[in-house]
Amino acid sequence: MKKRIFTVLLAAAMTVSLAACAGTAENNAGKKTEETSAGQSVSKEAAESEAASKETPGENTPEQAASDEKASGGNAPEQSVVKWNCGTSGNVLLTIAEEKGYLKDEGITIEYVEANANADAMTLLATGKVDVVSNAGTSNPLQQIASGVDLTIFGGHMVEGCMPVVAKAGAEWNGIESFIGKKVAVNPSYFAFTGAVMDLGYDNPLEAVDWEIYSDYNDALAAVIRGDVEYALMGTGQNLAVQEMAKNGEIDIVSYQSEIMENYSCCRMEGQTQWVKDNPNTVKAVIRALLRAQSYYESNKEEAVKLHAAKIKATEEYVAAYMLDDEHYFVSVDPLKNSVKRAWDILDKTGFLDEKAKEINIDDHINTKLYEEALGEAAEAYGGEAPEFYQNMKTFFEENDK
Repeated sequence: MKKRIFTVLLAAAMTVSLAACAGTAENNAGKKTEETSAGQSVSKEAAESEAASKETPGENTPEQAASDEKASGGNAPEQSVVKWNCGTSGNVLLTIAEEKGYLKDEGITIEYVEANANADAMTLLATGKVDVVSNAGTSNPLQQIASGVDLTIFGGHMVEGCMPVVAKAGAEWNGIESFIGKKVAVNPSYFAFTGAVMDLGYDNPLEAVDWEIYSDYNDALAAVIRGDVEYALMGTGQNLAVQEMAKNGEIDIVSYQSEIMENYSCCRMEGQTQWVKDNPNTVKAVIRALLRAQSYYESNKEEAVKLHAAKIKATEEYVAAYMLDDEHYFVSVDPLKNSVKRAWDILDKTGFLDEKAKEINIDDHINTKLYEEALGEAAEAYGGEAPEFYQNMKTFFEENDK
């Protein structure tokens, strides 16, 4: 009975928890303008104003036009304007795809739609007020699917979100084993941690660790400093602050979520299943544009920092603190099917999915076919620009989606 009550409370807490990679306005100290809530994105009006203030990308050359036609296979997108929620932290691949004209080449315009939190973003998606959500983690869409909302994951954003695990200076750290029997400020819906505890041989990770839930990363950090908890997980947006505190000897960064579970799947891209079925060319056009953006990002990370900092109205130092950490920050358009299925299994075993999940085949809610086709089309059209990148993406797909 205790376990059931505890699990229900944790599941309820998830609806108000922070995005795995985001933070509140107070957390995002590097922001130039105040944001009122976690999960909020750039408004439609701001996006239109920004777009109007920029020069239109140069006209395509005949060769480029032919390449774009080849990439699309002659199939125009069914929907030219895609309504998108990408949270306060934004999506660097989307930023690049807009800035470099890759989305324009595909005939796609993004309309940004605000949300006050992850739960609100998923509600907007479920009610058709947005077409795509890319920053609401992996647990949130999977929980929606388990409850009967018909969503499909068709791509990705962050594979690993550069989320530090902190402790008091000088704290002992022996990997996830150090969590056992300790009080930690980690929401157990973050399946990388509960999954890792189960991998140690604990059938019930909810009882093996004393999980404390904080709705604000600053509160979790304060709890570490006070000694109320031994360890705390921080969001991507806290990197600059915790790095400075670690340099000052106030805390230690003992690990990262990506070291607890590799390729854990930080944020997926999802839409309503019917929308994905009705708009295959639109989905593939978006994926092709984002693949080109990922290729650019991997070769131009310092410029990507500048572009994205301007987009989300943050300092370059703030964005660089996580984006230039090649060991713990990893973005990819790939759907990451195997990691999503692993997350589904862990969430189910730990009681974070509705009982309806037992009757759902999660494979039916992960579409890799459109991504595979788009990857082949992009490689054919643009592979000459970055042959190693597209070969690596094909290899990554074979390893993570088959």
